[in-house]
Amino acid sequence: MGKKIIYISFAFFLIPSIDLEAQCAMCRAVLESEEGQQTARGINDGIVYLMAIPYVLIGIVGYAVFRLLKK
Repeated sequence: MGKKIIYISFAFFLIPSIDLEAQCAMCRAVLESEEGQQTARGINDGIVYLMAIPYVLIGIVGYAVFRLLKK
């Protein structure tokens, strides 16, 4: 059990270091024409943020159910 926690912790800290780009092809084509790319970065960060929230919520609910069933 101890090694499993270490591996999960390692993966948890490794995931944020991955550079993600989540724009669709149409959004990318429109936003690449801008010179500063600030709008493209903002859109990309928003997409990644909106994509991550459901996974976090499902993880929290899953952990709560696990703890409830373990008692």
